[in-house]
Amino acid sequence: MPVEFLGIARTNPASEVTPRPGGPLDLEYTARLARAHEDNGWDRILFAYHSGSPDPSQVAAYVAGKTERINLVVAHRPNVAYPTLTAKTFATLDHLSGGRFEVHVITGGSTADQAAEGDFLAKDDRYGRTREFIQILKRAWSSEERFDFAGEHYQFEQFVTDIKPLTQPRPRISFGGSSAAAYAVGATEADIFALWGEPLAGTREQLATIEAEAAKAGRADRPIIQIAFRPILAPTEELAWEKAEAILGRIKDTAAGAGAGAGRGAGADAGRGAGAGAGRGAGAGAGRGAGAGAGRGAGAGAGRGAGAGAGRGGGGGGGAETGGGGGVGKGRLRSATPENAGSQRLLAAVAAGERHDRALWTAPTGLTGAGDNSTALVGTPETVAAALLDYYDLGVRIFSARGYDIYDDAVDFGRYVIPLVRDEVARREAHERRDLAS
Repeated sequence: MPVEFLGIARTNPASEVTPRPGGPLDLEYTARLARAHEDNGWDRILFAYHSGSPDPSQVAAYVAGKTERINLVVAHRPNVAYPTLTAKTFATLDHLSGGRFEVHVITGGSTADQAAEGDFLAKDDRYGRTREFIQILKRAWSSEERFDFAGEHYQFEQFVTDIKPLTQPRPRISFGGSSAAAYAVGATEADIFALWGEPLAGTREQLATIEAEAAKAGRADRPIIQIAFRPILAPTEELAWEKAEAILGRIKDTAAGAGAGAGRGAGADAGRGAGAGAGRGAGAGAGRGAGAGAGRGAGAGAGRGAGAGAGRGGGGGGGAETGGGGGVGKGRLRSATPENAGSQRLLAAVAAGERHDRALWTAPTGLTGAGDNSTALVGTPETVAAALLDYYDLGVRIFSARGYDIYDDAVDFGRYVIPLVRDEVARREAHERRDLAS
């Protein structure tokens, strides 16, 4: 199947390296960022969820009117609305967007953030609720007859919705998690299983577990695998790693409350200038043979200082599984031990070293406590494309990417990395078709 790319929808420019310049909802920026993704080859954008953030479904409805092609993935927690209402709301949104809606169902990885909205279920019980929630969505979107549901978490009688999704047979449902309960639910119910970016060995292990759980459930197909990274691009490897270190400094400054000045100084030059030029020259001819020779020597210096700073901030952690960026830019380093298995796995990767495989860098993860998608792929567009193809070889088919300078990095990644990966995947698929025909 073709490879897909998922970006991030944001309602303001804040990130780990950029303090929020104004209020939480900047409509002009929201629309401009969505169009930048659409104009630069992305397939989908994610509207993240956090207990205090603007409502993602309403933001998605606004963006639907400002874009034409890009799919809109709305993160949603089952605790905030009954599934019968959610089914109608999202079916309506699918019509408003012209059939471009998808949903990312979040079980919730932070007890504190769940409690902020009145949800006090234990974590494993939340996964049970998520299973029922997805089952009800599927049934409500397809059933022409009234139906009953009697589960542990939801009970109702004789429900039917007049409005069905425009997308047929229905919008895709994605899901994320790395605990035993998460594997069981996602492998059984989800169309897309989302993971955070780990070293190749850990990712291979997770994919095997998902495969086993899907087989155990008797599922005929398998969920599409999605994985998330933070790209750091520059025209040369040396400049990319200089930029990476500058970004690390900006993360520290922003978290300490000093980001207002740091974001416009040396770190800003490294984060914006290097990224903006990443494609000029480096990516200009980048579409040729990305996978073929891109890895040559790529791992040679990868181990440089691999364990040097592995412990930096590694004791932090504890963020919600928001689906990409909830609470980012609030100027706080996390300090609590993370509850969710995904964060714990990322911190284990930090403890094993800062650099892994072809281009994976975990230093930002250690600094921010792995509360969200935080592992980076560092290098030229060719190196980052080749690193993504390493995950493609494992079975990953959707790549989620979000830079640190949100807008500029979305443009650069779309211009200089996405074409490389698509071209190489197309080349491989054509080769496979020729082999089958011969």
